[in-house]
Amino acid sequence: MPRINRKIQSFTVGSLIGCLGGLIGLGGAEFRLPVLVGLFKLGTLEAVILNKAMSLVVVSVALLFRLKSISLDSLVDHQGVVINLLTGSLFGAWWAAGHAITMSRAWLDRIIMILLAGLAMLMLVESTWGLHADGALFANTASQFAAGVAAGLLIGVVAALLGVAGGELLIPTIVLLYGLDVKLAGSLSLCVSLPTMVVGFARYRQSDSFKVLRAEGSLLRWMSMGSILGAATGGLMLGLVPTGALTFGLGVILLISAVKTFMHAK
Repeated sequence: MPRINRKIQSFTVGSLIGCLGGLIGLGGAEFRLPVLVGLFKLGTLEAVILNKAMSLVVVSVALLFRLKSISLDSLVDHQGVVINLLTGSLFGAWWAAGHAITMSRAWLDRIIMILLAGLAMLMLVESTWGLHADGALFANTASQFAAGVAAGLLIGVVAALLGVAGGELLIPTIVLLYGLDVKLAGSLSLCVSLPTMVVGFARYRQSDSFKVLRAEGSLLRWMSMGSILGAATGGLMLGLVPTGALTFGLGVILLISAVKTFMHAK
């Protein structure tokens, strides 16, 4: 692929994915991963690392934008939720990234295909039943904290293995476990995602595949710029497309692309 065409293609794809993610309040990293492997022909681990780097950039920008709608004071007031989830997610991300480095590519492909398919099913379920805060799931503080650590552990593992921010799992967890509003949950999820991704990213530095950031620097820059622009555009278009229908459609697309892209794992 000619270098100029690859730049245009990476920017365009990043913009489209970012816009779709912005429309439903996600970063779109779960859609970038199959594209990096299927369209740009990167190895699975290299695609995960590159996706992680882009997610760090996109989530940092998204958090700054969201401070206009959700104040910093609101986030500070709910710092206990962030700390609770981080207690598990940081360890989960460190553990999963370490195992991904040493795991065979065939097994990594299988696991990623299953996780992406699981996220797709979650999107399909959420689009059908919606997400509502009916009060905290646990009345007992100790039980709530234990559940938060366990959920954070799982989310950290998924985020590290896919190179995603984990908002698809974090937002429902915060809404259901702590009984908070979806908008506030979206901002709190970013506060959990950033440290979790940094830990996973630091762990991946031990892999030879980390060199992909230099080798694919152009792809990283152009797709990141497209993702940021697309996410901002999608955020401005919020409400123009029924969120439920869009989430359902994207869930179907993610399910098909995950299975198709990583089918060679069989």
